[in-house]
Amino acid sequence: MQRVSTNLTLFYKLFIPCFWVAFFGAATLTTLTMSDNATLRSGMLAGYAGSIVVLYFTVFQLKRVEMNHESVYVTNYFRHFRYPLQDVEKIVHRNFLLFRTATIHLRAPGSFGKTMTFIPSSRLYEDFWKSHPEWKATLIPS
Repeated sequence: MQRVSTNLTLFYKLFIPCFWVAFFGAATLTTLTMSDNATLRSGMLAGYAGSIVVLYFTVFQLKRVEMNHESVYVTNYFRHFRYPLQDVEKIVHRNFLLFRTATIHLRAPGSFGKTMTFIPSSRLYEDFWKSHPEWKATLIPS
């Protein structure tokens, strides 16, 4: 079994949201209790709520992924599941400005849903596909 997601997944998934919620939450709470400016208070509260929504739909959805010649192992650090490669329909890559993501699409919904997103490790991910070209041709659309 070979890890193909980045080591920073734990940092992105747990540490950034925890620190963001704690520190920005404290700043929002301080603003709500200390400021008389209603616009500032509502702006801070809306910014805090909006940032929680953005965190939920981005970094909270990241998974750690490991693969071998017959299965994909996916974890959210609390639950671990194994999906045979035959159950994987495709793996789609998206490039952003500073990083890239990969999304595993299953043929039928699994325990984490039909899609699972992870940030691939550049070296480990490429090494896996070099050693398994038969799966790359099948799973990664051109």
